[in-house]
Amino acid sequence: MTFTTAVGHADDQGATPGDAEAIAELRVAFAAQRAAVLRDPAPGVEQRRRNLGTLVEVISAYRQRIQEALAADFAVHPARFADLVEVLGVAGRAAFAAQHLEEWMTPESRLFDPGLLGTARVEMAYQPKGVIGLISPWNFPFDLSLGPLADMLAAGNRVVIKPSEYTPACSALLREMIAEAFDPAQVTVVTGGLELARAFPTLPWDHLLYTGNPEVGRLVALAAAENLVPTTLELGGKCPAIVHEDSVSPETVAQIVGAKLVKNGQMCISVDYCLVPRDDMARFTELVVTHLRERVPGFAASPDCTGIITERHLNRLVGLVEEAETRGVDVVRADETAPDTVTRRMPLTLVIDPPDDLALMREEIFGPILPVKPYDRIEDAVSYVNEGERPLGLYVFAQDPDVADRVLATTVSGGACVNTCAVQGAVPGLGFGGIGRSGHGRHHGIDGFREFSNPRGVVRRGRGDLIDVMFPPYGDLLDTVVASALGSADARDTE
Repeated sequence: MTFTTAVGHADDQGATPGDAEAIAELRVAFAAQRAAVLRDPAPGVEQRRRNLGTLVEVISAYRQRIQEALAADFAVHPARFADLVEVLGVAGRAAFAAQHLEEWMTPESRLFDPGLLGTARVEMAYQPKGVIGLISPWNFPFDLSLGPLADMLAAGNRVVIKPSEYTPACSALLREMIAEAFDPAQVTVVTGGLELARAFPTLPWDHLLYTGNPEVGRLVALAAAENLVPTTLELGGKCPAIVHEDSVSPETVAQIVGAKLVKNGQMCISVDYCLVPRDDMARFTELVVTHLRERVPGFAASPDCTGIITERHLNRLVGLVEEAETRGVDVVRADETAPDTVTRRMPLTLVIDPPDDLALMREEIFGPILPVKPYDRIEDAVSYVNEGERPLGLYVFAQDPDVADRVLATTVSGGACVNTCAVQGAVPGLGFGGIGRSGHGRHHGIDGFREFSNPRGVVRRGRGDLIDVMFPPYGDLLDTVVASALGSADARDTE
């Protein structure tokens, strides 16, 4: 797969006439930030707090325009949810980092042998990496650009952000916000088309964060590897919900359906499919339909239902359902509202026991479609998950804590929740990221601070050490040290 086909079709993410200018702007911004790092390589705690405070101020000041930009790009976007995630989520993350920054920046003492190093000080010190590239996605245009930015600023870095072309209104507003709030030598935003997207990961960044799909993530990582640039990849995958027989209940369904309706399924940690006891499949389906009809009637036509990002994405989702119906799979619609091509909204659709060769079981769905698969034993559900790629999120619903613990102990995922979904991505102090095909690296809180810092081991020599025994010429003193060490080891072995 080429970078062009992985990123998107030419009609919605092709090269633009301004790409040459955008690439030139990118290189100027990179050079300016690199020069700024040389002038001031390690900003102090107060400067970092000021940067974080500036981020809080600008995201708060632009609250209404953020709502408007999201509505423009998605056709429909709930304003209250924009406040919760895109504004308060970012502000809370920056404030959390500012609150704990001094603690995070303090060098950590490490254990050492005083017989060898005497009164030395041995510590791990976290220093800024330098200039970081940040490629953000379209589904959460502010949260997934400015949220990681908070971690990067806390770590003392300078940052160039490249937002998605799928959200032109949000990208233009993000550029305006950052230009107003920050010196471009500290943070800047570059916007453009496919050629800019291809050029961005080829620069010799000190670190590169990409959030998006695994196919493009692989190409970004390959491009970054040419310069040995370390990467953080936040990718997607098919996040399962395993429902134990003791939890087929309205409460469980409320959590699963509620999470699935967030952004109308356009969320990387949304539930992609459910595994339900075979004998409870009918009851689970009935509970979902009841929840949709009683708790969120007419949801697909409501202002709380986010539009699918583009017409092409909407057509893809409709095609996934049509393929299942063509194959004779049971498709359940609680809301018979047809997909709306103007607002790009469609209702949540259940697909019951689809075969694994359907596209909706091979691809990340990223929309309001919920496959429900049966299992006979909880071990079978675990095996089914483990046979696939390791997911970004895994959700287990069980009233018996031993069952939940057993599922967690026998599966591997980037994050997990018990008796809820997707909350692991909303906790400022909890590291967030994937594993394997769902990504690598972590951001949020101290994990993000460390991800975008260089952990430098430092030894400060004291007195009374034996460092000189390591230097030639080797003689009696080294023999004594070795004999003493081996004698101590032999003594321990005989105890």
